[in-house]
Amino acid sequence: MMINNEIEVLIIDDDQDVVEAYQHLLEVSGYKAHTATDPTVAINMLHKNWPGVVVTDMYMPGLSGMELLEKVRDLDPELPVIMITGHGDIPMAVDAVKKGAIDFLQKPLQPAELLALLEKNLPKRKQTIEQRTNLNHSAAEVLLGDSPLLIKIREQIAEVAQTTKDILIEGEPGSGRHTVAKLLHQNSEISEGPYACAMGQEIGCTADLQRKMISARSGSLCLKNPQYMPIEAQQWLCRFLLEQERQGKKEVRILAVIDGTPETQVEQDKLLPELFYFLSQIRFSLPTLKQRSCDITPLFRHFLRQSCQKLNKVLPGVDKAYINTLNRHEWPGNVLELKNVAELYAIGIVKLAGQERTKPLEQMSSPLDDLVDSYEKQVIEDALYLFAGRINEVSSYLQIPRKKLYLRMKKHNLDKAEYKVRASS
Repeated sequence: MMINNEIEVLIIDDDQDVVEAYQHLLEVSGYKAHTATDPTVAINMLHKNWPGVVVTDMYMPGLSGMELLEKVRDLDPELPVIMITGHGDIPMAVDAVKKGAIDFLQKPLQPAELLALLEKNLPKRKQTIEQRTNLNHSAAEVLLGDSPLLIKIREQIAEVAQTTKDILIEGEPGSGRHTVAKLLHQNSEISEGPYACAMGQEIGCTADLQRKMISARSGSLCLKNPQYMPIEAQQWLCRFLLEQERQGKKEVRILAVIDGTPETQVEQDKLLPELFYFLSQIRFSLPTLKQRSCDITPLFRHFLRQSCQKLNKVLPGVDKAYINTLNRHEWPGNVLELKNVAELYAIGIVKLAGQERTKPLEQMSSPLDDLVDSYEKQVIEDALYLFAGRINEVSSYLQIPRKKLYLRMKKHNLDKAEYKVRASS
């Protein structure tokens, strides 16, 4: 008998005497048991990674056992539920098992049967939670950020990685779609198999797709933009996926990466509705970097630190005004663009909003008056851009009086208003 006081069992029955009897049985057997006589209250006691098993009666006022099962499945499809039913309700109990319950027991309840089910399923549940936790930590190392949107994506990866279901990953280029695809493969039960990639634009006929599928056999195929494949190839893939589903055997798992919104591709008759159906049973929607703007600063600092370590360079300082400019930028290239900006910054290049300049931060060791005219304009422009045209800060940074700075700006036809406009664009 497995004894573990940290494992939980939630007993739900509208009869107080019954739940107390069940609770006593389980606690004597070494389990930590919770009880609820109101199923609507019981639902609020559960959460997605709740570490135990639910034992519930079939008939209860307010919420039936079947309705409760449905709500639990919505919360976490892998959360184990055992149904307790009367002798005449066996067909309904069988239906509950088809809909996701792990098993059912008849009244009067036989303690040995209940304990046997718990001993079988509680370790599985504990293992599931541990795998999710470990995968969440692994995902956090490569899918960087602490915004709620990204945390949700990592949780979703942890939930579905162990399956071999086909998956649709949508979003803008540079948002991390291929990182998600690799994580899903590396943490699946077919991780030992190959991870092959194919682009819809490169598939000119069904034979091309078949060759790609053969290269991914017993593993995953990351298929980018399947809507660009010929209709005949899409139809063949539908038949292939349908046959896999009928046989219950996964020869190749498809991880489809699509630019933008797949519904639009269906409406434009580029993506077959049947193929969209097969691929979208599990779906990831990656947010843009702008949608998770709280991640911009920590991501920039991470990539900057990473680049400096690779280059064996001293980590440069990053002015608050520059960070503000980063946060105002639209980032059409998403995380990939931010990483590029950080890498350039590490080697002394400031690249912001389409501008590329030599960063003077480490090169400035004397007042501006000591620098040559050919370099003077670029230095002033860099400072104006860095501080969004704020003359007091530019003057302080360049170690030059405001009056002298204005004279030099006039000399080079520089207007502070132009840099304010650029910074906010």
